[in-house]
Amino acid sequence: MSNALNSTLEWQQEDRDHHLHPFTDIAQLSKKGVRVITRGEGVYIWDSEGEKLIDGMSGLWCVNLGYGRKELSDVAAKQMNELAFYNTFFQTTTMPATALATLLSEVTPAGFNNVFYGNSGSESNDTVVRLVWRYWDTKGQPSKKTFIARNNAYHGSTLAGASLGGMGYMHKQGPLPLAGFEHIEQPHWYFNGGDLSPDAYGLVAARKLEDKILELGADNVAAFIGEPIQGAGGVIVPPDTYWPEIQRICRKYDVLLVSDEVICGFGRTGEWFGCQSFGFEPDLMTMAKGMSSGYIPISGVMVHDRIVEVLKDSGDFNHGYTYSGHPVSTAVAHANITILRDEGIVERVKTDIGPYFQGRLQEFVDHPLVGQVRGRGLIAAMELVKDKETRKGFEKVGEVGMICRNHCFENNIIMRATGDAMLLAPPLVITKTEVDELMEKAHMCLDMTAKDLGFM
Repeated sequence: MSNALNSTLEWQQEDRDHHLHPFTDIAQLSKKGVRVITRGEGVYIWDSEGEKLIDGMSGLWCVNLGYGRKELSDVAAKQMNELAFYNTFFQTTTMPATALATLLSEVTPAGFNNVFYGNSGSESNDTVVRLVWRYWDTKGQPSKKTFIARNNAYHGSTLAGASLGGMGYMHKQGPLPLAGFEHIEQPHWYFNGGDLSPDAYGLVAARKLEDKILELGADNVAAFIGEPIQGAGGVIVPPDTYWPEIQRICRKYDVLLVSDEVICGFGRTGEWFGCQSFGFEPDLMTMAKGMSSGYIPISGVMVHDRIVEVLKDSGDFNHGYTYSGHPVSTAVAHANITILRDEGIVERVKTDIGPYFQGRLQEFVDHPLVGQVRGRGLIAAMELVKDKETRKGFEKVGEVGMICRNHCFENNIIMRATGDAMLLAPPLVITKTEVDELMEKAHMCLDMTAKDLGFM
């Protein structure tokens, strides 16, 4: 044990000396020290001191197939030995890039037959901005430049991605958002719905888009972008009335509709894509994370045929990345999606493990700290509140969530805190026995938090 501990201390010191982490207080992490993760198998990960943790967040919403799928590492090694890299510029391609594009056209909704590759969700959302601008320029409507998104949405951390997103704490480190990016109310019935039913509130929230379009002028609005379920914002599940009304408004005012499928895509909600779970038909879809189960960086923008037909007349599209369509990334993503399809994993989320997971979560409704349980498929949130009757949250948002998250980390369960919502999105291959273990540990950590606050 001392050797393992010494090794951990050495890694922590090297990390402290040389590694700047994303979305992290540098001084705080330096004082505390990192937890060093060494391996993973299925829904579990192990740290450098031998502790086994159940990963309730699929890494960062992405390890859909779970850890340790040798099929994916074998594909990566084979492709590296055959062709480690070539670009897709200059009228060239590689076989894996083309094969994946073909497979994506088969698993995405009807009308999506073309993909533009990137390396992350942030890059794909940047690409959407460029594609949409080019589309309207080609249509002879260059004034249509403004994007509308939602408050508390997350669309990445590049300049365009952070501008699309509605995270105030990101905008403060600006100047962000950049000009041409506007935001409307997020469809969070629990805190914003008041006395309205969820369905009635869904229409009210959606019509904020119409108000914003009329304020800006439809001739100036290029697109509306939204995650089917807002993930990093706290797993905000919109009422069923919301997305059909959003689509109606977009069509009415000739505004493109973009579905950010970076978290919801590839089975998370029980359908291949979140837009299918909520019954709307976007013009473009961004994807990443579950596209390769996080095994290797890759992302894409699926572009509907009606958009591609216009872009064919636009000449050169002066945008792209060195690693767009990287042969190793596309080979691994192809293998990943093939497994999802051939093993019926998406259907299992819809009809078996997803309903079981959501059913077990309903047991938390009676917990003294939990005001609302919300979710779809294998994504969920438990909203921790001060007063369940009035839906009143805690004064200092996020403090209680961090207390609970720390209890989770100390008790070897990975559960994310966003504000005071505790989030779960386990690998799609999780078993019912593993769901039971996840729920047991989550309940224990919620009880510890409630006792810290005097609720139990």
